[in-house]
Amino acid sequence: MTWATCERVLRQLRRDPRTVALLMVVPPALLVLFRWVMEGQDEAFDRVGGPMVGLFPFITMFVVASVAMLRERTTGTLERLMSMPIGKLDLLGGYDLAFAGLAGVQAVLTTAVGFGLLGLTAAGPIWAVILIAIGNASLGMALGLFVSAFARSEFQAVQFMPAFVLPQVLLAGLIAPRPSMARPLEVVSDVLPLTYAYSALARITASGDLDRWLARDVAVIVGFTLLSLALGAATLRRRTP
Repeated sequence: MTWATCERVLRQLRRDPRTVALLMVVPPALLVLFRWVMEGQDEAFDRVGGPMVGLFPFITMFVVASVAMLRERTTGTLERLMSMPIGKLDLLGGYDLAFAGLAGVQAVLTTAVGFGLLGLTAAGPIWAVILIAIGNASLGMALGLFVSAFARSEFQAVQFMPAFVLPQVLLAGLIAPRPSMARPLEVVSDVLPLTYAYSALARITASGDLDRWLARDVAVIVGFTLLSLALGAATLRRRTP
């Protein structure tokens, strides 16, 4: 059932070239744009550009997954699926497999552009950047599936982007170091999943240490992903449009 769901999602995406372009073309293009913006500031580009390679999958997968699941809910597809012998976790697991595969391709393309074409450097292994980027994409997908339960239209689903994702980007440490933030903001950032996604990427690109702190960050990413999938499964109910 999980694999059948995965195949169905991939077939749907294959018939949607705009979404494929959003996932595969936009992240590398944004990285190129950012490189031009940071022209002559190679040190700053290395500090921020490396983590951005792994954050783009989180952001794009969040948007695409939330809209895709909302369509399942509002078009009656979810109701038909729930009348079949398929478990909620089978359905969400199929989405996770499909988007994880796409995230792998996206991460490889963005990494190739960043570290190959644009001259980004990383102290740690590039394969670790790719794996963390895939993990971040799975986290974004799981959160997108969960929050889609609170939207009634695709417009509302997209609104979760500035309301749910952008605050995490601001507080993750990408723009300013977390210790320099006001104490209440630092405390809030401690419970946001993107904080640990950024921390893992920053450790790999800046120091390259595969230590217990990196293991902690990865464990938090996996934990938030599983929790979001569980909460998403709890919101799956039959609903007639």
